[in-house]
Amino acid sequence: VQLVESGGGLVQPGGSLRLSCAASGFTFSSYGMGWYRQAPGKERERVAAISAGGSTSYVNSMKGRFTISRDNAKNTVYLQMNGLKPEDTAIYYCNAYFYSTNYWGQGTQVTVSS
Repeated sequence: VQLVESGGGLVQPGGSLRLSCAASGFTFSSYGMGWYRQAPGKERERVAAISAGGSTSYVNSMKGRFTISRDNAKNTVYLQMNGLKPEDTAIYYCNAYFYSTNYWGQGTQVTVSS
């Protein structure tokens, strides 16, 4: 099983990034997918999730700024992030879940700074 995140980087406040997570080694279309983040000195927190059926959910503070989507043909989940703020700085992790099974990626750094 592999989850490989990409698309992180340095962006100015107000800017946008699109994170991608390429999955392999499991039946992607059967799994819910999520994005989490962990800022320095803080616990990992859920950002957004998309079910196998395509239903989405977001943490309130991300609603309207972040959009999660998935492409089952490409075994990829995306996180479009707009209106980025310095407090969005964190390592962003991809997660695949199916009942009690969870897979994690290695993370991609997002830094929002002028």
